[in-house]
Amino acid sequence: MPNWLGLPELLVILVIVILIFGVGRLPEVGEALGKAIRGFRDAVSGKDETAEKESDKDKN
Repeated sequence: MPNWLGLPELLVILVIVILIFGVGRLPEVGEALGKAIRGFRDAVSGKDETAEKESDKDKN
């Protein structure tokens, strides 16, 4: 399997992101991206559904 993203490619992506969003907003962008990835993983694994079912049981 070829390595698609090496160090030079990651550096180019980082420079483009800095140019688009600026240095001050990078933490916000990283946090939003992390939350989106975490939410996607939870949705794919089904953790989101089980948490909702358990919270519904606790309410009753």
